[in-house]
Amino acid sequence: MSKKQDSFYFETFIACAEDSCEAAYMIKNALKDFRPDELRGKLDELHEIEHRADEKKHRMLDRLAKEFIPPIEREDIITLGQNIDEITDKLEDVLLRVYMNHVEKIEPEALEMMDVIIKCCEGVRDLTKEFADFKHSKGLKNMIIEINALEESADSLFVSSMRKLHTESRDPLHIIAWREIYTYLEKCADACEHTADTVESVVMKNS
Repeated sequence: MSKKQDSFYFETFIACAEDSCEAAYMIKNALKDFRPDELRGKLDELHEIEHRADEKKHRMLDRLAKEFIPPIEREDIITLGQNIDEITDKLEDVLLRVYMNHVEKIEPEALEMMDVIIKCCEGVRDLTKEFADFKHSKGLKNMIIEINALEESADSLFVSSMRKLHTESRDPLHIIAWREIYTYLEKCADACEHTADTVESVVMKNS
C-alpha cells in the first residue's frame, strides 16, 4: 500500500472511478426501463454525478500544485485523473445524445454495448484499487489485458450495430440519431482503455 501521505491521490482515483460506475449503472437502468418523459430528470441526476467527479479531480489537482514530492510524476497524476474524468464525461454524452435526438425507443444493441461498458467501468474501478499498491501487485497486468479485451468487444458490437442500422433502417433521422449514440457508446469503452493504458505506462516507468 502507498504511504499514508500519498494515499490521497490513489483514493481519489478510486472515488472517481466509482463515480463512473455509478453513471454507467444509471444510464443502463434509464435505457432498459426507458421513459422519454423522465429523461430530463435523469440527465440532471447524471450531471450531479459528473459534477461530483469533477470536484474530486480539481481537489486533487489543487493538492498536487502544492505537493513537494508526489508519489508518482505530476504529469502522470494529471493524465490519469483526466482519463478517469473522461469516462464519466463520455457516459454523460451518451444520455445527452439520446435526449437531444428525441429517441423514443431504445435499440437492443445499445443495451448490449452498455453491458460491456459497465464491465469496462468496473474493470477500471478494480484497476484503480490495485494501482494503489502497484509496486507489489501481481494482478495489474491481467486487469489491463481484460479492459483491452472488453474494449475490443465494444468495437465489434459497434461495427455490427452500425452495419445493422444502415442496412435495416430507411429513416434518415433514425440513422443519424443512432449513429451518433453508438459512436459515443464506443467512446466510453475507448476512455476506459486509455485509462488502463495510462496505468500500464506509469507502472512501466516506476518498475
